[in-house]
Amino acid sequence: MPKSKRSQAAPAKPDPGAGLLDKLMQMQGAMKQAQDELAGERLTISVGGDAVQVIIDGQQRVHHITVSAEALTAAQQDHGVLEDMLVAAVNTALEQSQTLAAERLQGLSSGLGFPGLPGSD
Repeated sequence: MPKSKRSQAAPAKPDPGAGLLDKLMQMQGAMKQAQDELAGERLTISVGGDAVQVIIDGQQRVHHITVSAEALTAAQQDHGVLEDMLVAAVNTALEQSQTLAAERLQGLSSGLGFPGLPGSD
């Protein structure tokens, strides 16, 4: 009677993509949490002393702009100065908010091991 050969299944190889998927899902959760926290952060930017103040959050949403009575009075004589202060205040607020967001989100990609991805060293 001939001997029958039993086919044995090769041992399962670990899926290298499974760990990466887990890391990506963790990063997605951390990103959502960081974005929620940034939405709650408020920065107050002042220009011209306190002539103009802008309140902005970490997601680059402007919440409030205040112009002092003195700046409004001066603007009656030269409205260009007030316009320049408003532009400067909003631009500075946006830059600082973007910097805050970049700092908070920078570490989220660490450990993924993608060459060339900032923070994944």
